[in-house]
Amino acid sequence: MNFEAVQVHKFGGASVKDAISIENIGSIVKNRLPSPSLIVVSALGKTTNLLEKLVNAYYNAEDTTEHFSLFKDQHISIATELQLHQDALDDLNELFVTIEWVLEEEPIDQYAYYYDQIVSVGELLSSTILAAYLVKIGLNAEFLDVRDIVMTDDTYMEAKVNWDKTQNNIETKLLPKISDGKLFVTQGFIGSTSENNTSTLGREGSDFTGAIFAYCLPAESLTIWKNVNGVMTGDPSVFDNVNLIERLSFMEAIEMTYYGAKVIHPKTIKPLQNKSIPLHVKSFINPDAQGTVISNVQSLIYPPIIVLDQNQALIHISSKDFSFVAESHLTKIFSVVAKHRVKVNLMRNTAISFSICVTKQMDKLENLLVDLEEDFNVLVDNDLELITIRHYTDLVIEEMKKNKIVLFEEKLSNMIQLVVKEVPLMKRKSD
Repeated sequence: MNFEAVQVHKFGGASVKDAISIENIGSIVKNRLPSPSLIVVSALGKTTNLLEKLVNAYYNAEDTTEHFSLFKDQHISIATELQLHQDALDDLNELFVTIEWVLEEEPIDQYAYYYDQIVSVGELLSSTILAAYLVKIGLNAEFLDVRDIVMTDDTYMEAKVNWDKTQNNIETKLLPKISDGKLFVTQGFIGSTSENNTSTLGREGSDFTGAIFAYCLPAESLTIWKNVNGVMTGDPSVFDNVNLIERLSFMEAIEMTYYGAKVIHPKTIKPLQNKSIPLHVKSFINPDAQGTVISNVQSLIYPPIIVLDQNQALIHISSKDFSFVAESHLTKIFSVVAKHRVKVNLMRNTAISFSICVTKQMDKLENLLVDLEEDFNVLVDNDLELITIRHYTDLVIEEMKKNKIVLFEEKLSNMIQLVVKEVPLMKRKSD
């Protein structure tokens, strides 16, 4: 058969947060998805957050009972409400046991390793439940363990894909099984190392998993199902009067996601662009809505698009001997930044200082600062926001600066970026 007829569909955690949501996905799959299709699913809504608390408690030798019981009960309750077959319940219990085995032993390895072994179970559980429910409603669905397909290195929590091995696995293990009427349900966010340890691709990495499969098959298209009608001109949970962008070029989408747009994972776009595979962003709440199509289309005119990335820090670095910040200093700074895998969103160099705006991630920033302070004077501004305005107008810039202190501004021909903090409220002294 023509494998390019295969479609890949990704459903996020919000779309499978409870039994009613899973029934809705079943309706979408049954009535709207062609076959063959491959379905990538995230963990049930908020499950990853709960499992992160479990990992932290385990690694810090704290009681894990409450976190684990809440996590387990949530999944059993949904499976029971969906009236899944006993075989599915047995599969769920086997996955719970894999976590219990980890929790029974004291941690002797790095935190990131245990994070991946425990947090990854969320996706395995959600995909087990969804696959079983699709079979229950009469569909020819099959559970596919993504760890048999997507191979990575052992950079736990941010594993890098081994594309050659992954491509070979898809050609030898998946393509021979694809047939008309077939639906495969697999996991986003996770993969496997050469030592058969579970790895993860980075927070919110399920979109990227969809792109990996779409690229390697290659697929006819990738569709990401969200709780919004498509890609908007701003985050509708933050801004009023945002509008749907019906069509986007790959390049515009790459720019938006790089600077913090949350609707699509940043790594998702490039593999699709390389093979001109269109990406559809649609709503699982309103599946009849048109959505957004991202493709190789060119010469589009865009309205102002606002991307807000919170939890930013502005780091000011200067030499301890008051000398100029020369190439040797920059080499050392970038080496430290790369070592700690910190994402730099903006940078500026002056004669005696170098400033970078970075996204604060767990303990990465703290470790970065410790290393930088060995050779440099370092000052940090915390609790900042990065506002990126694509295709700006003066009116939009003025509106975004209201009640803000601008610490850093960079303006290009079609984009402006502002690192800002809220103006503190001034109160009158009481009599």
